[in-house]
Amino acid sequence: MADVVAHVDAEQGFSGGEVQVFLLMEGLRARGWKNVLFCPPGSRGEAEARARGFDVVPVAMRNDLHLLAGRRIARGMREHGCTIAHLHTGRAHWLGGLAAKRLGIPAITTRRMDRPVQRGVWTRVLYGLVKRAVAISPAVEELLERGGVPESKRCVIFSSVDPEALRPKVPRTQTRALTGVAPDDVLLLVLARLTPRKGIDVLLEALCEALGRGRVPRTHLWIAGDGPETLALRTLAERLELEEVVSFLGRRDDKADLLAAADVVCMPSRAEGLGVASLEAMAAARPVLACEVGGLADAVEHDRTGLLVPPDDVPALRDALLHLLREPDLRERLGQQGPKRIREGFHCEQMVAQYEALYREVLAEG
Repeated sequence: MADVVAHVDAEQGFSGGEVQVFLLMEGLRARGWKNVLFCPPGSRGEAEARARGFDVVPVAMRNDLHLLAGRRIARGMREHGCTIAHLHTGRAHWLGGLAAKRLGIPAITTRRMDRPVQRGVWTRVLYGLVKRAVAISPAVEELLERGGVPESKRCVIFSSVDPEALRPKVPRTQTRALTGVAPDDVLLLVLARLTPRKGIDVLLEALCEALGRGRVPRTHLWIAGDGPETLALRTLAERLELEEVVSFLGRRDDKADLLAAADVVCMPSRAEGLGVASLEAMAAARPVLACEVGGLADAVEHDRTGLLVPPDDVPALRDALLHLLREPDLRERLGQQGPKRIREGFHCEQMVAQYEALYREVLAEG
């Protein structure tokens, strides 16, 4: 009888973390594991899981005190015969951890955020619910260590990407024609949820300064994503007189086509657990311009697969932009190394194999 993994994800939306959850579930299914997703009703995760043929248990997880949700999760775990629980978000860690504890099944959690873990009773209780705490990068594991999570519980399994899923469906020239990007123009791309931590305001300031220096090719910036900062970023672009340069594309499902159309992928983040968009860019052989924060510094190798600059540093970002805009040979060299970097530990098959080994280890402990 196959083991059954209960994946608990409390997010209503669908971002990099959810991409990883589904990469994992698909990989586990191919290896003979059964997967059940516990997620909020009406969430995109629920729709995605049903479309892919996974079992789904919709559970409203409104806040950390919503203990009825924990009971509903426990009931679903029992009904589906779950043998191990994988908790994918902070709220899922608490509510799903309580459910697993109630049933006596082992649980692991994956921490994707690079926020500090506070030492204290709450952290001891929270991480007492799980057998292992997986960090998606060494930077995130360091935060777990500082928060007092024991070394015996900590491990690192990098987030990953499936290069096959990033094959474009339409020609590069056709996608670039979306906003009149000519073959010799340079197209910068941002793939992100539009929140302050993504630092897109810094990128707009740096781009404005770079274009003001002259001696650069005709340049475009596509911002693909939505979020609470959308209006503020549009207003900033207008104030900087970048309306003819910047296009806000909204949330897009044609990521592979956008990557194929782009010349540089920009990640000016103020904080980042790892940065799945950086992996996607490297898998698509695109150079990455990123800030040296969190796991981004683990994924992107400076002057090999991209350029790294300090966060919130407009002059440094401007100068790196100028290098990439003016030097097509640099863009080509950095892009060519991306696929090789992915094979060094960021491929989805590697991630799935490591999680499977961890599941087996935890299950063997009883």
